[in-house]
Amino acid sequence: MAENPDASTAAQDNKGHRQRLRERFRKSGENSLADYELLEFLLFSALPRRDTKPIAKAMLQRFGSFSAVLAAPRERLREISGLSDVSIDTIKAVHAAIARYHRAELSERRLLDSWSKVIEYLQASMELSPVEQFRILFLDRKNGLIADEVQQTGTVDHTPVYPREVIRRALEHSATALILVHNHPSGDPTPSRADIQMTKKIVEIAKPLGIEVHDHIIIGLRNNVSLRGLQLI
Repeated sequence: MAENPDASTAAQDNKGHRQRLRERFRKSGENSLADYELLEFLLFSALPRRDTKPIAKAMLQRFGSFSAVLAAPRERLREISGLSDVSIDTIKAVHAAIARYHRAELSERRLLDSWSKVIEYLQASMELSPVEQFRILFLDRKNGLIADEVQQTGTVDHTPVYPREVIRRALEHSATALILVHNHPSGDPTPSRADIQMTKKIVEIAKPLGIEVHDHIIIGLRNNVSLRGLQLI
């Protein structure tokens, strides 16, 4: 059977495009690539024979930004024509790597002395989550990070939080301080009455046990609110 000249030409064009993109990345770094080009680059290994440019552009059109693509749930990514399970694994692995990088930066630090790093980590981990998460950072006497745990995951606008369960977990870690965190998928980090009441209840239970609640941070879209900063605790 004769080779299809159009298919052969397309394959050569795709190979040449990939090579040019790689060379530009090597010589000039990631800032030389547009968002769709960096997404293309990420998909090269997972989709070795596909033209990844239309897939990358479709993801940006669907989710709105590079960071939103990385944070998108697997089931939403499967709606993009051309994305395989392996390519979705690649995207989710990059998102996980970013969160782990920020977390590693905190592991040897006193968190209250590295507040900007704390916020960077929390924004990277939570701001684009489609559902609410309630997270706790457990600290030692020197405000070093003992553990970072997502305690509850809820719906788009609610996460059940049980104050006594929070304190029980703090005692299990021998933590002397806590930073409470949750996200608002709506993007607006303004605390609700329930947020404030729940935080005050945790503070009330923790105080007699020698556990201090340093803050409760609410993560929104490119913004956050500190309940201590608002003098609500």
